[in-house]
Amino acid sequence: MRILLIGNGGREHALLWKLRRDAPDAEFFITRGSGGTAGQATSLPLDADDPALPAWAEANAVDLTLVGPEAPLAAGVVDAFERRGQPIFGPSAAATAIESSKAYAKALMARAGIPTAAFATFTELPAAEAYVRERGAPIVVKASGLAAGKGAVVCPSVDEALEALRSMLGAGSFGDAGREVVVEEFMRGEELSVFALSDGERVLPMLPAQDHKRIGEGDTGPNTGGMGAYAPVALGTDALLARIRDEILEPTVRALREDGRPFRGLLYAGVMVMDSGPKVVEFNARFGDPETEAILPLLRSSLLDPVLEIARGGRLGTTSLDWLAGSALTTVLASAGYPGPYERGKPVLVPSWIDAADDLFVFHMGTRMQDGRLLTAGGRVLAVTALGATIHAAAARSREAAAAIEFEGRQYRRDIGWREAARSAGAA
Repeated sequence: MRILLIGNGGREHALLWKLRRDAPDAEFFITRGSGGTAGQATSLPLDADDPALPAWAEANAVDLTLVGPEAPLAAGVVDAFERRGQPIFGPSAAATAIESSKAYAKALMARAGIPTAAFATFTELPAAEAYVRERGAPIVVKASGLAAGKGAVVCPSVDEALEALRSMLGAGSFGDAGREVVVEEFMRGEELSVFALSDGERVLPMLPAQDHKRIGEGDTGPNTGGMGAYAPVALGTDALLARIRDEILEPTVRALREDGRPFRGLLYAGVMVMDSGPKVVEFNARFGDPETEAILPLLRSSLLDPVLEIARGGRLGTTSLDWLAGSALTTVLASAGYPGPYERGKPVLVPSWIDAADDLFVFHMGTRMQDGRLLTAGGRVLAVTALGATIHAAAARSREAAAAIEFEGRQYRRDIGWREAARSAGAA
């Protein structure tokens, strides 16, 4: 079997790691491989959005292509592969609108009765400013388009909300992604990340995870692409997950199908758990990052089997997933300055004892190899995942490894999983 991964970050490295375990005899390829995928997959000199990818896959008899990032999905890479009859895992460009257009997603949820925050959408600054002044604060301002996980601004005051609107609609700080904005009510609660495989009709949920978006400990500072994650989450009880499946995941897949946009791939629901029940914060149309790096090491059963079935146009049927006991926790190591400007090319040293450990996994988010040296190549550099019998054990092990990895300007949060640790301590 020949498998192509589109993308080259930590999510794609984790997917490669899992698929190699599922199919150890397969031959793997990856677009612009990282320092972590070297030796594990053949690196193609093609970008994730290169229009030559479908023809390359066809010419090289690729059996399965899996898309990691959102941008190629929104650009229609799945449509291009399917026109050539090439099996590919991921939704069409039309179905990816559930992520690529927050305005579309909110309108779909409103029509289908899917619980989410009250909202309004705007393309003109004066109308948006008037709405914010009328609604008051706290309030959330979101760029409607793709903004690398940084397009949502939680605004404690009206002045901050007006500033966010002027930045997006006036100054164009998010480019095309911010030409339309969604302004929505601030929801109080705790957020869960819930992944679900979908064949266009059925959904197969995975373990719930929790991401940590803010750069600073105690969830302070600006949003990032994610500074860490853990799974599972005790808040995600069987009863709550059943509600999320019945009230959010299945109705969304059904609404997309009825809208002529059948969703085949990985649907990611960011869910706020409130006293009144679960509500959607946002949807993604692909595996989340860094939640993928925490979830996949806990997946005992095959990921390849259901992914391949969906990519070939089949149905999930009675497929189920089997999980390891215990917890996984991921700490992200980032470059100095991130999420603002940062330098690349800093040498990275990963101690050999980390690579040798069977309870530690280092997924490369932004690295490259040059002259035999591992160098930084992104804002988020490494995702250090540890397994443990408890959240406390996994957290301690992840932080131990994170502290031992060296590169100039390294920054990371030492409190990933703090809510779960507090919950566990309270229960004890």
